[in-house]
Amino acid sequence: MLSWALTFLVIALIAAALGFGGLAGAATGIAKILFFVFIVLFVIGLIAGGIRRPAA
Repeated sequence: MLSWALTFLVIALIAAALGFGGLAGAATGIAKILFFVFIVLFVIGLIAGGIRRPAA
């Protein structure tokens, strides 16, 4: 998931450098959404992992 966010970020940077404003804006929006989805899933995974392991 994080690799997809980074891929869209790179696409946005290249599109912005070449002057494609609409494409750069769309790719940036997708990258932001994917990044926040990744963060939410990561936090859920941390919480689920902490709940599953019993304290010794």
